[in-house]
Amino acid sequence: MLEPKKTVKVEFVNDKGVDTQEVVTPVMGQKFYKILNAKARHKAIPGGRGSGKSYSVAQFADDLADLMSELRWEKALVAGASMGGCVALSFAERHPQRTVALGLIDTTAWYGEEAPAQWEERARKALEGRLDSLVDFQVTRWFSDAFRAAQPQLVAAAVAVFLRNDPQSYAASCRMLGAADLRRALGAIRVPTAVLVGEEDYATPVAMAQALHEGIHGSTLAVLKRARHLTPLEKPDEIAAELGKLLKMNPGA
Repeated sequence: MLEPKKTVKVEFVNDKGVDTQEVVTPVMGQKFYKILNAKARHKAIPGGRGSGKSYSVAQFADDLADLMSELRWEKALVAGASMGGCVALSFAERHPQRTVALGLIDTTAWYGEEAPAQWEERARKALEGRLDSLVDFQVTRWFSDAFRAAQPQLVAAAVAVFLRNDPQSYAASCRMLGAADLRRALGAIRVPTAVLVGEEDYATPVAMAQALHEGIHGSTLAVLKRARHLTPLEKPDEIAAELGKLLKMNPGA
């Protein structure tokens, strides 16, 4: 256990529409980690900052750097899940001097050639049918069958957070992911990196995690059994343990 005076800094960047850090934070907090839970612009209220505008992953990464500066954080372990993983990867490329380690969870550097059309379809559904129309689709992607049966309250809480999002901003985030291509960033990463993915994840499958692992020199790859896309919610202890290993490799966060 780390002494309080040796508290280290961890930034956890969320997926679009859900707060995956809500379960991981208490686990890591027991180890005296100082954790910043970053929420992206797509959580803007209707009419608020960012509502309905276009985004880029680089813009989100620079937002995170600005937030660190505001908090007087010089550097940190930066980790993110799903969309948050894309942001974390972009941050590590654009702000390497501020990244002591990197956690890429249920994410990818590139969704593939069909991504723009696929994400545009998701965006249109959010705008035309509102977010309610996506709930059944999302829940089965997020959580394994066993977890949904065993943890209905946690699943319901995740859905409630999802439904609080501004549909226009959510749609803009979908389009951002459709356009995202961070493959060139992989070879530039020079910090300890952990790649984690759920064994049953079909949103960002194991093959995408494998591509990250192969592209980032010295990275580790962990495939979490009996989990799908939101492993920070399904497997918080395992996620916290893997991030803790990164900090032991480089405790200067």
